Amino acid sequence: MRKVSFAEFGGPDVLRLVETEKPHAGPGRIRIAVRAAGVNPVDWRLREGQVLGAHPVRLPSGVGLDASGVVDEVGEGVEGVEIGDRVFGEGTSTYAEFAVLSAWARMPEELSFEEAAGYPSVVETALRVIREVGVRSGQTLLVSGASGGVGSAVLQIARDRGITVIGTAGAPNQDYLRGLGALATTYGEGWVGRVRRLGRVDAALDLAGSGVIRELVELTGDPRKVVSIADLNAPRLGVRFSGTAGSVPEALAEAVDLITRGRLHIPVEKSYPLAEAAAAHIDSRAGHTRGRRVLLV
Repeated sequence: MRKVSFAEFGGPDVLRLVETEKPHAGPGRIRIAVRAAGVNPVDWRLREGQVLGAHPVRLPSGVGLDASGVVDEVGEGVEGVEIGDRVFGEGTSTYAEFAVLSAWARMPEELSFEEAAGYPSVVETALRVIREVGVRSGQTLLVSGASGGVGSAVLQIARDRGITVIGTAGAPNQDYLRGLGALATTYGEGWVGRVRRLGRVDAALDLAGSGVIRELVELTGDPRKVVSIADLNAPRLGVRFSGTAGSVPEALAEAVDLITRGRLHIPVEKSYPLAEAAAAHIDSRAGHTRGRRVLLV
């Protein structure tokens, strides 16, 4: 089978499409014939050699956490899923024609494989940071970098929970944020004042790592009310960095519920063939994403 791999840390040019043996589903795992793989910032962070404790890397390494596809092998002890089922979930080395998943759920009928691949890690992260920041119904959450995959999920999950969201993004994405129910404003010079004019901020999330931690603390009045998933220096300012996943099966179950109720939709901004994984990483790292990017297998 074909899979994307890297044998050294570095830029996108270290990615190679290689031929290798199919992995097998061990106990408690399933293998899928991959139809699409989600592209997440953690993918290129690991490829660059950034040290993320939740995702240790041994070289040579495959790439990718999220995927959708068709079950073709079921490991010992697995129940409730059969060969031929359409699933989406999280595993390892998902930029490949076959991948082993450690957490999965049946795909909602209304989702294509391309759409489904963009949900697993994104929804888990969104649910986790909303929980960690402690924001509640009736309060206001500020989301810095709100138009990407996690931001899109946060906005919709928060709205479903009765939380008001102020979102910052580039000028071209203002209508997109408003369409997801957010109070929208642009980043850049004067953005703190623009946020203040939109209302009080009870909690804040940094999803872009754009150097705004001090301002988020200023707006909330308390570093304990700010969580970052993108700025490794956040703890120096007393802000929690969230990088360890919670329960992916629970997140997938909630994603299925939200999707089937029409309360969650994350668009796919762009799809790439497997051989263009490097281009997908370049675009993901550049930011300004509206929704998700995926690889089609």
